[in-house]
Amino acid sequence: MKYEIGQSAEFSKTIAECDVYAFAGITGDFNPLHTNEEKAGRMYFGKRIVHGMLTASFLSTVIAGSMPGPGTIYMEQDAKFLRPVFFGDTITARVTIAELLEKGRARLTTVVTNQDGVVVVDGTALVKLPKED
Repeated sequence: MKYEIGQSAEFSKTIAECDVYAFAGITGDFNPLHTNEEKAGRMYFGKRIVHGMLTASFLSTVIAGSMPGPGTIYMEQDAKFLRPVFFGDTITARVTIAELLEKGRARLTTVVTNQDGVVVVDGTALVKLPKED
């Protein structure tokens, strides 16, 4: 595949309670802010929120699945968590090629928005592009 600056792809998903509990089980992160409705209700956001890393992980879904695609090697990720994601929110992870670098690498812009178009995660990634067949 020929890559060009400005190429992009995205992935959307509505986050269900089971997604958060599966992520907690896999990672061992059972922070009550994510998994205990009663305790989370007394915390900063007043209700449970989705793990920030779960939200950001959908960037990897885009990078590995479509842009740049299968065979891409993730080398670096910078992520700023700007807003909480709540159970039932629909998030969209969008990846855009910002810069093509030497040695088959690319710098990507990585953004996750919620159903209202509000940016919840913003950052950049460095990847090694897949080898052509």
